[in-house]
Amino acid sequence: MTDVTVVAIIRQGITTVLTVAGPMLGIGMVVGLLVSIFQATTQIQEQTLTFIPKLLAIFFTLVLLGPWMLRVLVDFTTELFALLSQSGGW
Repeated sequence: MTDVTVVAIIRQGITTVLTVAGPMLGIGMVVGLLVSIFQATTQIQEQTLTFIPKLLAIFFTLVLLGPWMLRVLVDFTTELFALLSQSGGW
């Protein structure tokens, strides 16, 4: 396995991680921003008010997008194992 192949695998791994984690991070950021605007407007500074909505939003995002995320990760892992077996890594 050459260093170019290793760099390509690392690049694909980072892209896969960002693709899988992106929706949950984006939803958490949007919900956090909306809660922050609500807190600034109403002057309610309760710490649990920021935690619970983000937790619920990320949970529901995981429930909705979980099968897609699992498929992306399984596809990446299958490609990685196929590449390792072709290159004589195993």
